Amino acid sequence: MKNKKIWLVICLILLVYFIGGIVYNVLKKNDGNKNKTFEVDNSVQIKGFDYILYDDDLIIYKNEFNKLKKNLESSNINYLEYAHSISKMFLIDLYSLSNKKNMYNVGGLEFVYPDARDNYKLNVTNTLYKYMKDNSDGKRNQVLPTVSNVTVSSDEETTYKIGETNFEGYKLKLNINYEKDLGYDKSAEIFLVKQDKYLYVVEKN
Repeated sequence: MKNKKIWLVICLILLVYFIGGIVYNVLKKNDGNKNKTFEVDNSVQIKGFDYILYDDDLIIYKNEFNKLKKNLESSNINYLEYAHSISKMFLIDLYSLSNKKNMYNVGGLEFVYPDARDNYKLNVTNTLYKYMKDNSDGKRNQVLPTVSNVTVSSDEETTYKIGETNFEGYKLKLNINYEKDLGYDKSAEIFLVKQDKYLYVVEKN
């Protein structure tokens, strides 16, 4: 009788331990998923290019991404429309601070000329993103801008000199609207250059 009681206690302890382990793993998994800010949607990529859409990108960004995807995957790329798309996406991503995890999650970086990316990131973190609070725990209550629309007011073909090399490219003027006016830039002038099959942002005023 005594042995049966001992075995019963052991079985109960093992059962509690087993159930506790399952509950812990489930909670840990859910917590890990909650803190994942940038999950790649692998079904939305552009063939032959490095552009990838992320789950937390804004709807207007996703819509422009789809236009860009259709253009770049066509048999005859329209480079002026390409310039329009990445200029809009660049500004949407740069000025929408509300969906950024922290000041180092700099928007628009993938559209910047590769040799200028380090300086661009340093400049943005020291100016536009300088006072952004960290949101790793998802509890940030800071009011930050969200771009609601970007339109192109003018465009033209141009050349742009980098070092001793002249690149063909485009100059665009754009207007920026926000969900709430917090005093951020409402217009921008962007210069882009063409290198191989890519267009890159080289200057923003």
